[in-house]
Amino acid sequence: MASMPADSGLQVPEDEYELAWSRAPGPGGQNVNKLATACQLRFRVADTRLLDEAGRERLRRLAGRRLTLDDDLLIDAHRHRTREANRRDALERLATLIAAARHVPKARKPTRPTRASKERRIESKKRRQATKRLRGRIGAD
Repeated sequence: MASMPADSGLQVPEDEYELAWSRAPGPGGQNVNKLATACQLRFRVADTRLLDEAGRERLRRLAGRRLTLDDDLLIDAHRHRTREANRRDALERLATLIAAARHVPKARKPTRPTRASKERRIESKKRRQATKRLRGRIGAD
């Protein structure tokens, strides 16, 4: 098995993940009871050379429930009927997660509202206030 090329050009080395096979759940006829086609990919987050420490932290956040207490990322693939298709699916999903973790979010620069926007906001609040005041009870004159 060769390393996985992703659409982003990302290569996940074979020594950074392990594959395990089991019987797939769900429909599939007689085949589902005989063949171990479901793929479980185990990726060691702490040991990867693909990400720096900040990237590993982003990957842990993106992994959510798929992250184990041992800092392994588990991806279960059983959408397809063949081993190869499920293996490819698991590796593509891993590559997508790693690519997302590699993306460094832009730091937000705090800004203040402009004078004109403050004035527009106050003016719209005054219009709204007048509209609501007209909905009130009519006083006896």
